[in-house]
Amino acid sequence: MPGTTTGQRVRVVITGMGMVTPVGIGKDMFWDRLIQGVSGVRRITRFDASESRVQIAAEVDGFDPRDWLDHKDAMRFDRTGQLALAAAELAVRDRGLTGLDLDELVTIVSCGVGGASSIVAAAHDHLVDKKMVSPLFIPMAMANWPASAIAFRYKLGGPCYAPLSACASSADAIGQGFRMIRDGYATACLAGGTEAAINALVIAGFASMRALSRRNDDPQRAGRPFAADRDGFVLGEGACILMLESLTSARKRGAHIYAEVCGYGQATDTHHLTAPRADGEGARKAMTLAIREAGLKPNEIQYINAHGTGTKLSDPAETTAVRRTFGEHAALLAISSTKAMTGHMLGATGAVEAAICALAIDRGAIPPTINLQIPDPECDLDYVPNTARQQKVDVALTNSIAFGGHNVTLALRRYVPDRAEPR
Repeated sequence: MPGTTTGQRVRVVITGMGMVTPVGIGKDMFWDRLIQGVSGVRRITRFDASESRVQIAAEVDGFDPRDWLDHKDAMRFDRTGQLALAAAELAVRDRGLTGLDLDELVTIVSCGVGGASSIVAAAHDHLVDKKMVSPLFIPMAMANWPASAIAFRYKLGGPCYAPLSACASSADAIGQGFRMIRDGYATACLAGGTEAAINALVIAGFASMRALSRRNDDPQRAGRPFAADRDGFVLGEGACILMLESLTSARKRGAHIYAEVCGYGQATDTHHLTAPRADGEGARKAMTLAIREAGLKPNEIQYINAHGTGTKLSDPAETTAVRRTFGEHAALLAISSTKAMTGHMLGATGAVEAAICALAIDRGAIPPTINLQIPDPECDLDYVPNTARQQKVDVALTNSIAFGGHNVTLALRRYVPDRAEPR
């Protein structure tokens, strides 16, 4: 019974997913374009970026909140909430809620920077134009509002909250949902993340840090993870919600199982507020902990969806972390960074990349690292360059490495009916 634990751990599976991304809306469109190597990076339309040093981003194209929300809700939710509600609707449609106790269903949905665009707009209205601040400003700005909005929409009475660990936030959301179900505190959970921070202030902030690519004249080739000529990441927006549930529940409901979540590793790198240690120690610890919790051996891992931002410091540090974790097996791993296509969606990116691992397992293919024309000698592993690979994947990891020293790794594996329960 949820709310109590007997000490018996149960298996946790992914039975639904909803994607709203720059590459596509819905898991099928998203996956097809991802495998084709289609980039969602374009010139910015969310604001006039003509005077900005960075004029490109990965926006969700063709998204109209009125397709997903009634007029009242569309007006009172920040874009972060709009994207999250659309992703949740897709996840719920994927399998439905029939057979689940809604009063116990958990909602864990993160947002890295909250309603940043609403904050920028309200500040301008109040401080520059001297207008009255909207009474909706505070809820629209709160990072927990998308999680609450989803729980309100579906009348979900279980715990509801929003982990905040920068770009690792939605990976933490999935990891925490996994453990709640595994340890008997819940039967099912809607978990994931959302972000919509493409505005002049956030772009200017990342640009001042020299974190963003400035290839304004070549948007679709701007993101270049692990390449020698990389010059930073491209900011993205989007949302991804996954339905996690116990294997017993999934079987009773006749659900399609995309993959099993089996490990969650966290580690803090106290080296620097924004830069990783060159030896990748935080990422190494997170990978090692996730593998250990899953009861796996390093040589059983076949695919890693890398954090792979395309910044000068992060890519070689993550490569070093992989080498230190896997030793000789590192050379046999397929590794890809999909951020060159999706952009870096900050608080949503961990959930999107966990979904990519689940789809790679479910559909037998590995998405490419596009724009990898000039390999960096410091990044010398198999990054599945430029073209997707048809390959059976039984076990995958996804890494999230965030400002503030947060390192999170999730482990996923193919569902096998007769596998022993974890101990």
